[in-house]
Amino acid sequence: MKLWGGRFSKTTNSKVDDFNSSISFDQRLYKQDILGSIAHVSMLGKQNIIPLEEAKIIKKELQNILEDIEAGKIEFDVEAEDIHMNIEKILISRIGDIGKKLHTGRSRNDQVALDMRMYVKDEIIKIQSMILNLQSVLVKLAKEHTKTIMPGYTHLQRAQPITFSHHLMAYFEMLKRDYERLNDVYKRTNILPLGSGALAATTYPLDRYFVAKELGFSDITYNSLDGVSDRDFCIELLSAISITMMHLSRFSEEIILWSSHEFHFIELDDAYSTGSSIMPQKKNPDIAELVRGKTGRTYGDLISLLTTMKSLPLAYNKDMQEDKEAVFDAIDTIKMCLPIFTSMIETMTVLKDSMYNAAGGGFTNATDAADYLVKKGVPFRDAHAIIGKLVLYCIQNNKSLEDLTLDEYRKISPIFDQGIFKAISLEECVNKRNIIGGPSEEIILKHIEIAEKFINEEKSLYS
Repeated sequence: MKLWGGRFSKTTNSKVDDFNSSISFDQRLYKQDILGSIAHVSMLGKQNIIPLEEAKIIKKELQNILEDIEAGKIEFDVEAEDIHMNIEKILISRIGDIGKKLHTGRSRNDQVALDMRMYVKDEIIKIQSMILNLQSVLVKLAKEHTKTIMPGYTHLQRAQPITFSHHLMAYFEMLKRDYERLNDVYKRTNILPLGSGALAATTYPLDRYFVAKELGFSDITYNSLDGVSDRDFCIELLSAISITMMHLSRFSEEIILWSSHEFHFIELDDAYSTGSSIMPQKKNPDIAELVRGKTGRTYGDLISLLTTMKSLPLAYNKDMQEDKEAVFDAIDTIKMCLPIFTSMIETMTVLKDSMYNAAGGGFTNATDAADYLVKKGVPFRDAHAIIGKLVLYCIQNNKSLEDLTLDEYRKISPIFDQGIFKAISLEECVNKRNIIGGPSEEIILKHIEIAEKFINEEKSLYS
């Protein structure tokens, strides 16, 4: 008989058992479920809701069950439906009627809400650690390439010269926002729902603050209806993961482009590339492509949960069982992507000469030529038009701005002098942009210093 079967006169259909059961996926919550139960039963004993000695017996056996699960000695039962009922069933089979007192003052509704919050908290910390590792690799690489000039792009057209270091640090900033978003999710997840009961709390004198302290929660929920029906923290987590994956996907797209013969800015390590079954010359950026592809998968998880929650009345509904697979899948996906993406970036070869040569094409120094005229008193719009005419002249004559003679410059405008050649050199174009946020070596080194401080401070929280 099921633990809730007293009201029923017949057993459930076997297909209903399979359809209703969540143990196939929520068994990964076993640790959170047991630790939550240990804190709950400790409180029941402290409050004399059940005898203290019985609370100690339950607590000890729960710890034994945890050890047995982790040792692979326990097989879960689909007929017990979920991880909560499985743990309770095992407990009762071991210590008898005393085990039946564990569920006093709680419901599976507030129990699963607790388990999910504990699980999400644990996983946020793991994901944040992976983000910091990727940021560390980016900063290390950026320090090596403060002088490596490459073209910056808008509309995927060469626009202005920057450094590879500057480009990498843009992704550092994206990941920093991702990290901080997870801090926000953690803050709103770190609220204890246990004590909400099924929907209307309980008549027992629970000490919810005691349980919160035991489990490391910063506060408790203040409305029992919301306590059992809230999955905002799961939605926020999936949103944060989706945004992080979007950033990885953008970076992956650039890795794919850069490793192509047309760009030839980088070469991926053989260990992070694959070949073709028919074309022997191929070296494919499959890791980057898979990260790009798996981004859509996390978007699907987010939309799935939003759709599940959009029309649910208060309080708990069985639909909410669907939150777990979406959350588990998104977490598994990002935890799979971050480490391998980090290793791929760490091991790639940067082709400096190709980057530099590309920066020299496409008139990426045209804006600097216009700025040169502005500094000589020419209004910017007039300077823009003058340089536009020079670019057109270069295109018609298959030349670059560097190829022109001073006489050719002066035919367009007599204001030009020998200083134009220094003004349009790639090194000058980059290093004259030395305001905060710019690509000059001086500014990038300061940015790297700030980034290293951030990484060190955050990593110290995990030590």
